[in-house]
Amino acid sequence: MTDVTLKVEGMTCGHCVSSVEKAVSGLGAEASVSLAAGSVKVKYDEAKLSLEQIKEAIEDQGYDVR
Repeated sequence: MTDVTLKVEGMTCGHCVSSVEKAVSGLGAEASVSLAAGSVKVKYDEAKLSLEQIKEAIEDQGYDVR
């Protein structure tokens, strides 16, 4: 399993946190979102999922990933 922390811009509320968590978990990864830090810690299996797929899933929700 791989752990990575991504900066996510545009999150402002609990709904934003939920959207990001659902986008990541829908791919089969684990997400822990910090609204205060504007980031998400993701734990995923590189054999099944790429970092690019995770970023795209978050961006599809309307947020910018750095």
